[in-house]
Amino acid sequence: MIDTPCILFAGGKSSRMGRDKALLPFGGFTTLTEFQYNRLKKIFSLVYISCKDKSKFSFDANFIEDAKENQTYAPTAGFISAFKNLYSESFFVLSVDSPFIEKAQIQDLIDADTPESDATIAKTEYGIQPLCGIYHRSLYPQFLTMQKENNHKLGYLLKNSKTNYIFFSDEKNFLNLNHQEEYEKALQLLNS
Repeated sequence: MIDTPCILFAGGKSSRMGRDKALLPFGGFTTLTEFQYNRLKKIFSLVYISCKDKSKFSFDANFIEDAKENQTYAPTAGFISAFKNLYSESFFVLSVDSPFIEKAQIQDLIDADTPESDATIAKTEYGIQPLCGIYHRSLYPQFLTMQKENNHKLGYLLKNSKTNYIFFSDEKNFLNLNHQEEYEKALQLLNS
């Protein structure tokens, strides 16, 4: 078991999907979120779900809700709530729509992380994966500034911080379910 806390980000707007992807049925579970939560509990000793409102989920879990006054649909709100609610120096984050990230990739990121880093983030040939990696408490002030300035670009934050990028050549694990066709492809992959 990995002792670093894990936060599953499930509070997005899902505008490209056209419906809340956190609530899509997946892998024999009522929702993609429950599938991910159960899967990650076998890897991490502590798993939390970052969301706007936990009442949309019909299962028990450790939820971290965004502050009611901060209802922007950006990960910034989730990071701020996580830093306020967790007392660890760092945590691993994963987007709910990345169901194929395996323990091997997670362990590679954990092993590559250093106390001197602000973040350790997965990267593929298509670019960085800001919602797959480790974030340190040293970034908390920058997240507060970003929220104040209404700047929610994680790429900008990472570029201007001590970020350790870990390259993964196998793109298939990093499939994101942003569109209906990607969701259908993921269902096929899961069943094959």
